[in-house]
Amino acid sequence: MIYHLSTKNNNIKGSIEIGGSKSESNRLLILRAYTYDFKIENLSESDDTKILIDALISNDEIIDIHHAGTAMRFLLSYFVSKPNSEVILTGSDRMKSRPIRVLVNALRDLGANIEYKNKDGYPPLKIIGKKILKNEVSLPADISSQYVSSLMMLGLIIENGIKLKLEGIITSKPYILMTKELIQKIGYNVTVDQNYIQVSDINKSSEKTIIVESDWSSASYFYSIAAFSHDAEITLKSFNRDSIQGDSIVSKIYKKLGVDTIYMEDYIIIKKNKNVDLPKKVKLDLSDIPDLAQTIAVSCLGLGIECELTGLRTLKIKETDRLEALKKEFNKLGANQVKTSNNSIYFKGDQQLNKNIKISTYKDHRMALSFATLAVIIDISIESPNVVSKSFPSFWKNLKTLGFEIN
Repeated sequence: MIYHLSTKNNNIKGSIEIGGSKSESNRLLILRAYTYDFKIENLSESDDTKILIDALISNDEIIDIHHAGTAMRFLLSYFVSKPNSEVILTGSDRMKSRPIRVLVNALRDLGANIEYKNKDGYPPLKIIGKKILKNEVSLPADISSQYVSSLMMLGLIIENGIKLKLEGIITSKPYILMTKELIQKIGYNVTVDQNYIQVSDINKSSEKTIIVESDWSSASYFYSIAAFSHDAEITLKSFNRDSIQGDSIVSKIYKKLGVDTIYMEDYIIIKKNKNVDLPKKVKLDLSDIPDLAQTIAVSCLGLGIECELTGLRTLKIKETDRLEALKKEFNKLGANQVKTSNNSIYFKGDQQLNKNIKISTYKDHRMALSFATLAVIIDISIESPNVVSKSFPSFWKNLKTLGFEIN
């Protein structure tokens, strides 16, 4: 399937409701499975969250989480801690090529029983659950914050909690702080101090209902749309000024790209600011917010701004190698001086974009979501558009609400 996208004019106005944060939702589901039956409102509608829900209630011997990387990391710790259980945790072909050794080694150090079924260091994994008795472990901090979050949540059911020593530079620290905030919401103590984390016993009353804030990474695509527009006023519901999501920094980044954010009580309005002089170059370290990389890169390309993004090591092992995927699609659009490394992407500004280009999505939702925003300024086609269901199933419907034509 291919979607052909265009807009009649680039005056974008409308009101959008984005589902709950996938990151918050998946953490809360695991925390609820470990602890007590609290109510979760505004859960994410993403495929990843639905897959996690199904896995948590499944009695099957084989749990297939498809492309859901978060589910793989969180469920691994969950299943190792279930005494007298035995499961095989597997996924898509891409998932079977995404490394898991760092988390497996940490869990084995804690006493977990995990066996690689095929290739050493990669899923699928055979897990025999048992009570975890050890509570101190060290692991590299520069691979994936999801490993750290997975272990933090496991600490809730280990006697005397868990102590983590993180080695090296911490990647995506806001996601670790998100995990900390959510664990504290259900009443547990968490200390995050430099490269040391401790999760300890419950110390206060627990919340009976937790409301998930809408997803800021999904909001980023509408910031990109507003940046490309001649005029824009888009209302996004269920967002907070004091968000625990690291991706909420998108409002500050896009202010420099001509998009203002007006914070209301429980929603935001994003508006085009025509009086902003766009920067000649955008240079950002996205170590803490790598999920925004594709959106920002596409925005800079469309606005003709020179761009250098670093801190992107984790993008090599996502649904696809996102840096190489960006380079290939930028080349199609006419950007021929794109440079990538294991950690960065760079391209010059003021490049004339080719029209009616067919964008490949590489089974990666963020490729479809980020490139679709270019339809404000050029007609563009998106291959395999249904891939957006992984994180944002209502995206295409929302674009139509804003006046996009999709054929």
